[in-house]
Amino acid sequence: MKKPTITGQINIKIFELLEQHSDGLRWSELILKIKKSNPNLHPKTINGCIWKLVQKFPDKVYKPSKGVFRLLKYKNTKTN
Repeated sequence: MKKPTITGQINIKIFELLEQHSDGLRWSELILKIKKSNPNLHPKTINGCIWKLVQKFPDKVYKPSKGVFRLLKYKNTKTN
């Protein structure tokens, strides 16, 4: 089986993290947690993946407020 690209690896980690945090995560929290999981990933690549997250996955992720990312499946669990 083919290994995911670097951006693919980052996106997988983002979704794992968002799955664990139903209230969502702030941009800065995502960056820190991804860096912690794999220090070899370039910060600008991580930043770019997060920046395009809602554009690339509008069917999975939304921003309930500025700088916060949350999975769509948790949208109706609170007032956001």
